[in-house]
Amino acid sequence: MLRFYTSGESHGRGILAFLEGIPAGLNVDIALINAELARRQGGYGRSSRQKLESDEATVLSGIRHGITSGAPITLLVNNKESENWTYVMSTSEVDITDKNVIEQMENKSIKRFRPGHADLPGTIKFRQRDIRDVLERSSARETAARVAAGALCQQVLSNCSIKSTAHVLQIGDIEALQDAAQMSIEEIDIKAKNADLLCIDDTAAEKMKVLINKTWQEGDTLGGVVEIIVEGLPVGLGSYTQWDLKLDGKLAQALMSVQAVKAVEIGDGTNSAKKVGSLVHDAIYPTKHNSPLPFRRQTNYAGGIEGGMTNGERLIVRAYMKPLPTLRSGLSSLSFPEFAEQTAHYERSDVCAVSACAIVCKAMVSIILTGALLDKFGGDNLVDLQNSIDQYKGYCSRLGQDVKA
Repeated sequence: MLRFYTSGESHGRGILAFLEGIPAGLNVDIALINAELARRQGGYGRSSRQKLESDEATVLSGIRHGITSGAPITLLVNNKESENWTYVMSTSEVDITDKNVIEQMENKSIKRFRPGHADLPGTIKFRQRDIRDVLERSSARETAARVAAGALCQQVLSNCSIKSTAHVLQIGDIEALQDAAQMSIEEIDIKAKNADLLCIDDTAAEKMKVLINKTWQEGDTLGGVVEIIVEGLPVGLGSYTQWDLKLDGKLAQALMSVQAVKAVEIGDGTNSAKKVGSLVHDAIYPTKHNSPLPFRRQTNYAGGIEGGMTNGERLIVRAYMKPLPTLRSGLSSLSFPEFAEQTAHYERSDVCAVSACAIVCKAMVSIILTGALLDKFGGDNLVDLQNSIDQYKGYCSRLGQDVKA
């Protein structure tokens, strides 16, 4: 069983990721983890903080001489800006009579709720006296830990012949018209990595940049849609036997947990609700002898999942990100603790972080799929996991042969 947690605050000393259940024997490429962290920080429309930080993962446990040991893994992503938050984020008591403490605390205090954030419900729920206690943990800075953990899980998946990528489908009302379904996953990945908006449609990407510039000048923000694609998944990851074992449910929960994501779609998703059944379901046909599977599909409306389980087709998941709720133009709000009418607090923010959302969502999908893979195939060592998968694939390829013979 794979267990995954994060810890840390936005302006604390760092963000931590804890992973337990990763098999021993995995040669870990830290450079690949750091490359994903860099991609999370990139993208057109990001805030100045991304220039102040240069995220890198440090391994604190579970990896020895570059190889996983089977022990719990701890990854640390330092917050370089924490040097300027020494008093505000101190874990021990501070001298509230010290003028330096007073000045820093006052400069970084938050006295007005930000609509759309966790500020108001979080402050009330935990009976806080300072909104910053909520902001620091609820901040999207926490996703750095998710990306680090997800990049490690992507290496497990890659060693099991499973490939993944993510790209931007839409920003604001501008949609990419290039159809990823007609491209190989390698083509999509290369195209997305070479685009600063992770959009594989160059014409749409240029229009998106114009819209981002216009929105920034207006002091507003933009959201959009990202798509995660995975190939090479064995049939039968997940289960139909209990509601909380269904893979589509786990993916939806994981993606909805990403800050600012408000909807999740698998396969044809919302479009299927508008059609008749004959235009929604993927008919099954026989396939050639010696094929990896004894069946094939001509369509993939289901997005690779049927009955809460993978069905051997390309997994297609989309996440819908709302415009970020921290606006330079300001929103009507209330002060705290007075609850008097005010304009919302403005904490440095992105105009558009949809490309970063794509990287975070791919990380979360990778974590869920790695967990599903380990749930089905087990293996304390990577070799055991690979052998178990190969044996199962052999079983799948032989299905129906004995009957036909």
